[in-house]
Formats: sequence, structure tokens, C-alpha cells
Amino acid sequence: MKMRANIAGASGYAGGELLRLLADHPEIEVGLAAASSNAGEQITTLHPGLHRYAGKRFVAAEDPALGECDILFTALPHGASAALVSAHSGISKVVDLGADFRLANASAWKEFYGGEHAGTWTYGLPEMPDARARIKESTRIANPGCYATAITLGIAPLLSAELVHPEGIVVVAASGTSGAGRSAKVNLLGSEVMGSMSAYKVGGVHQHTPEIEQTLAHVSGKKVSLTFTPLLAPMSRGILAAITVRMNGKHHVDTLRSAFDRMYAEELFIHMVDGQPATSSVYGSNNVHIAIESDVRVGHAVITVALDNLVKGAAGQAIQNANIMCGFAEDSGLKGQGIAP
Repeated sequence: MKMRANIAGASGYAGGELLRLLADHPEIEVGLAAASSNAGEQITTLHPGLHRYAGKRFVAAEDPALGECDILFTALPHGASAALVSAHSGISKVVDLGADFRLANASAWKEFYGGEHAGTWTYGLPEMPDARARIKESTRIANPGCYATAITLGIAPLLSAELVHPEGIVVVAASGTSGAGRSAKVNLLGSEVMGSMSAYKVGGVHQHTPEIEQTLAHVSGKKVSLTFTPLLAPMSRGILAAITVRMNGKHHVDTLRSAFDRMYAEELFIHMVDGQPATSSVYGSNNVHIAIESDVRVGHAVITVALDNLVKGAAGQAIQNANIMCGFAEDSGLKGQGIAP
């Protein structure tokens, strides 16, 4: 018998991606899909491509039956998951796609998100050292942010191998418009985005910054600091991150590449590429493409990372974490390859 999964926030982009991926999961089936303002509407009204759910309707987020499941996925705005999970405390397993439980430091939460810190759950980035053992033993998982996933995966091997300095890391990363959610906003209108790129939350104020520094500090055992500039790109989904970090010496690219090969040798979803990653190559998949170059002239390593912000950056990673928690094959429901062009 399949495990029953309920989804809170199923009307949004990440929630819709959970519905899409779980429709073909061999071990998990979707029970209820909750959506506050769309309760009572048919799922296919908002997600017309998901014919597997024809005839099924969204339930209200307050529906007490939402807690009647084996695993709950919460794909809610930041700050909303804690109250919902508290109301359904009897659920055996929860994966939260929001930020509520990612940070260990309550002061960092108040600075970057505001309000009271709800607590800290197991951080669900499986490719980090010892992460799988912690995820497998947990019943509550904080799913990483999309930018945080791309940037952390791009830097962790070099910090772990002590090939680069942990402070003064510079990141410029572009995301598609779906990363901002489904709410109507003027700056996300097609007429505003098409043919244009813009920066936002410049100057170290992006909410994923403390999350990235926290995870990388755990990997390196040292304080990590970075400057992160996010860009809004004229595409619906995808993240492309360019990371510049100062090397501890003039390392050849082969030395840098070997650190990635060691850390990610057995990983199903991380792929080192010879050319430069492109978001179109990972579109719709849980895969991550990474390339590494050595700028010996100035002593910098430059890493580029591409992933789909709605899959590995959200719903796919949530399912990956659920698979580990439940003892399923890690790629169950995630075997799809990228779609390009």
C-alpha cells in the first residue's frame, strides 16, 4: 500500500510541482491538496496540465483532515508553516518547503524574516556530509531554499577540501520569475520582465544569505561570509549561479575538479559538466549541473551552477528528502531527465 501524502499550499508553483512529481511516484500517493483562497476549485483549473487530478478539488487549509496522512508537504509562504504544523502535531512526517525551520540562529531569523523564530528542524540538503543519516532519523525536515541549494552545492566541495578561503565569497545568481511565487506583482508581469534583467535585494539582505553561511560553516568548520546579488531573469524557471572564491594558492582546475569528484562521486542528481551549465538543460528535472574553472592570474576559482528552482530547488528536493526519511529509493518519482530545448 502506498503512503498517503497531503499537500498544504498546493495552488502555488512549488505545490503544483509537488502534485506533478508525486503523480508518478511509485510509493506515495496524494490524498488532499489544500489551498486557502482556492478551496473548492478543481485542481486542474489552476494546474491544467495535471490531468491525473481531474475531478479532484482543493480543500481549505483549515480542513482538519489535512493532518490525516503519513507525510505532509507544506509549500506555504514564509512564516505560515509553523502554525499549520502546530495545529496538526500528530502527523508522523513533515517536509516544509518554506523557511520557517531552516535557521538555527533566532537572531538571524528576526533580522532577515522578522517575527518570532519557530525553531530548527533537520536541514534537508542530502548531498552534504552526514546529511542523509540525519534526514533518515528525522520526522521533520526543513527543505533548503532554491538559491541556497545552488550556491551551497557549488562551494561545499572546495571548502571541505580547504582549497579556498571561507570569507569574502562573491555570488551573482539569476532566477526565473517562478521563484517569487504565484501572487500577482507588477514587477513580475510579462511586459516588465521580457527583454530585461534586474537585480534585487542587493547588499547582503537576501533571506537565503544566513542559510547559506550556516550550512557552509558546518561543512568547513569555519566562519563563512559571502556577498550575494540575486538577479531576476526573463524566464519562468531555473537558477544560474556564478560563484567567485579566493583560492588558497594557485590551484590548477584539475585539483579543484577532484574535490567535486570526491564529494559528489556517488550522487544521483549532481553532474559535473565540461562546458558551461545552462538552465535549459536541467528544466523539469532534479538534476544539478556544475562547472569549475581556475583563474590562476588573480587566484580565484569560479564555479557555475544550474538547477531548476521548482524541482531541485523546491518540490523535487522535498520528495528526495521524503524518500530518504521513508526508506524509499532516493530517486523514486524523480527519474525524469531535463527537457531541452
